[in-house]
Amino acid sequence: MTAPSNQLSSARSLEEGAALLTRVREAVGARVVGQDAAIEDALIAFLARGHLLIEGVPGTAKTLLVRTLASALGLTFGRIQFTPDLMPSDVTGVSMLRDPARGFEFQQGPIFTDILLADEINRAPAKTQAALLEGMAERQVTSDGRTRPLGELFTVYATQNPVEHEGTYPLPEAQLDRFLLKTVMGYPSAEAELEMLAHHEAGFDPERIADMAMTAIVGDGAARQLRALIDGVRVAPEVREYIAAITRATRTESSVSLGASPRASVALMRAARAAAVIEGRDYAVPDDVKSRVASVLRHRITLAPELEVEGRTPDDVLAAIVSRVPAPQ
Repeated sequence: MTAPSNQLSSARSLEEGAALLTRVREAVGARVVGQDAAIEDALIAFLARGHLLIEGVPGTAKTLLVRTLASALGLTFGRIQFTPDLMPSDVTGVSMLRDPARGFEFQQGPIFTDILLADEINRAPAKTQAALLEGMAERQVTSDGRTRPLGELFTVYATQNPVEHEGTYPLPEAQLDRFLLKTVMGYPSAEAELEMLAHHEAGFDPERIADMAMTAIVGDGAARQLRALIDGVRVAPEVREYIAAITRATRTESSVSLGASPRASVALMRAARAAAVIEGRDYAVPDDVKSRVASVLRHRITLAPELEVEGRTPDDVLAAIVSRVPAPQ
């Protein structure tokens, strides 16, 4: 790897940014094999200043994805293992009396980082979830009656096992809505699994911290500039109308008991702008919207009970809506 690039030139910032993002995506993909869609969702969440919920059964490289992404971006990384006995102070920090002459000092919790991995988030109690929700929604935490800001680059990547697994609980709708995207990491293809075995046979071990780390490709200075690129992406009126038509269709769909909120429309536009940056464009197109509909909306809609009994999924319903809503030409 080359040294991190901490500055993008103003003349070619979009092209250079897209090239940097391609290098990050390829570097992470070389270690997280067969999960290209999840890697792209993780990049889009970071670029769009959002948070990502990652769902998958144990052993599908959820933790490895977040660790390697933080390393490639050159950002600080923190991890919280969520358990039923986790307290809010275990997330935000606690005031401790180290020196009676100086009084209580605040000891920062693991939430004070750039990239936070909230592992198995759906195992924690509601009170602890609320502490994390404040950080996600407002980029700040409140402890001992005092509000403390989080870093500009603070991003939560939360993992969860499917709710059917023992000891897990569905996240409340209010918290789900705070995740910009939800990605699903399934089992890899046969080819990807063979490639993964070849990496292990060659000596790679994802349980070794040294093997998860890599030379930073970006650096935190350029990471801020990459995020700023999406602010310059234009979204034409007809594309905005297309976004609104899709989210509004979820509210009138007979198979959906709870449709997407207006915040979902904003999230879909932010994700589309980030997708455009990855492609090196300063304008969003309908395909940018289509490619992110499932990731942005799958956790924001609730299916009617009869569809769940039939085995239908939110992705099935969303695909039907996208096929029915005309895209601008």
